[in-house]
Amino acid sequence: QVQLVESGGGLVQPGGSLRLSCAAAVSGSAFRLYGVAWYRQAPEKQRELVATFTSGYRTTYTDSVKGRFTISRDNSKNTMSLQMNSLKPEDPAVYFCNVFLQPPGTGYWGQGTQVTVSS
Repeated sequence: QVQLVESGGGLVQPGGSLRLSCAAAVSGSAFRLYGVAWYRQAPEKQRELVATFTSGYRTTYTDSVKGRFTISRDNSKNTMSLQMNSLKPEDPAVYFCNVFLQPPGTGYWGQGTQVTVSS
């Protein structure tokens, strides 16, 4: 069992930045064995995979966030983050962290954190 606690959401103006964090309560050094991902879900839309960071240190991004968002992880602290820059009006959603063995979207989920982009 892995418990995930998210933080860092909030309100930001278009073009601004936010950093989301997710702390995993997992025993020993097991966190390094998991892939990590960020998803988002806007009202009346399906949950969307935003970025992944595999246990093999490979990262992927959905096209709409490439060059603006950066996913990272710190296996020594059992944490993962999503740095979001140049936020756009289409980015608002509830963002969820996900820890998985395979594939992304399985495994464990954070509680979600709201990101709002508005002037």
